[in-house]
Amino acid sequence: MWVYVSEWLSFAVRWLHVITAMAWIGSSFYFIALDLGLRKPRTVAPVGVGGEAWQVHGGGFYHIQKYMVAPEHMPEELTWFKWESYATWLSGFALLFLVYYLGAELYLIDPSRADLPVWGATLIGISGLVLGWLVYDAICKSPLAHNDSVLLGFLFVYVVAASFIFSQLFSGRGAMLHTGAMIATIMSANVALLIIPNQKIVVADLKAGRIPDPALGKAAKQRSLHNNYLTLPVVFLMLSNHYPLAFATEFNWVIAGLVLLLGAVIRHFFNTMHQTHRKLWWCWAVAGALFAAIITLSGAPGWQSGSAAVAAEDARLRGDPALALATSRYYSEAEMIVQSRCSMCHARQPLWPGIGHAPRLIYLETQEDILLNASLIDRQAVRSHAMPPGNITGLEPEERITLARWIRSGDGIYRP
Repeated sequence: MWVYVSEWLSFAVRWLHVITAMAWIGSSFYFIALDLGLRKPRTVAPVGVGGEAWQVHGGGFYHIQKYMVAPEHMPEELTWFKWESYATWLSGFALLFLVYYLGAELYLIDPSRADLPVWGATLIGISGLVLGWLVYDAICKSPLAHNDSVLLGFLFVYVVAASFIFSQLFSGRGAMLHTGAMIATIMSANVALLIIPNQKIVVADLKAGRIPDPALGKAAKQRSLHNNYLTLPVVFLMLSNHYPLAFATEFNWVIAGLVLLLGAVIRHFFNTMHQTHRKLWWCWAVAGALFAAIITLSGAPGWQSGSAAVAAEDARLRGDPALALATSRYYSEAEMIVQSRCSMCHARQPLWPGIGHAPRLIYLETQEDILLNASLIDRQAVRSHAMPPGNITGLEPEERITLARWIRSGDGIYRP
């Protein structure tokens, strides 16, 4: 019974996480675009108003004015945009706990990287999130904060270094998720520990008749801009666990770094367009080049043990008239490997404890099952090491080579 309860609990929390993330990202993108699109008031405006915008939506017109610091008098009703951020982080951490900490042996620990106990892997993961924020906050409060370009350069190096450390300790899936979770923690902590507190100080000053410090708004705006540029990379990293060519490669930490640049370039295009109405089309050329580099790294053969031997065997088979016999021999070996390493989970009645049904209802028991899912076996166990998760069933490098030879020989079913 617990298997089904935990499955639905995970689904419900994931659903909540996606909904709250949509709300947070939507409001973040809207306010950044609004701020960049403000124009000087064309008529006499209240004291302190530095910009305004006219917008139309849902059949109505909206006249929005921004006070550069704060209005002279605090309005009775004030809407705070914070709960979207808090709910996103809380639901995300709950999902991280349910999937990666309770299921650490399957999804987080990779003995070939570091043979960690469950409690140790969990402690490292949580500590990484906390330390990620503390180091980031210290960098942003250092003299580097006065130079945005240098500051962003340091932050980029810091996040890539953290991703590399995660990749040496966790499975590829766990490393990418924790890199994304660290960034998400930084973003939410920016809201909870700096942006909202600074705004509350401004409100308190106004109510007490004091003049608010402009530096508070400047610091909050800087962190908000950081969040804006980090949004696209964190979404990519959170989705990466569904795509083994992104996470289950030796260069997953490099891919994480390229994604940071990719997201920044795309946001730069839209932010510039909102602010100046100029369209920097070169941003998309750079984004395309970065994405091409990511694809290249995901399929780079250098990290795959025995890939040279596979390539040499491929070359021989192309001109071998006995290809059918070779294919038949490879299939027989591949079938034994799949049934011994994969079918305990991918079965109509799984034997692995805690698994109530085959993941994604993919069965690998019969010859028909295996041939039907040859392309998935290729992506999950040959081109990447996503499966078995954490290599928990001990799939050997030589066995991956055998699977590669079978798939690349064709077998009349699938050729990449």
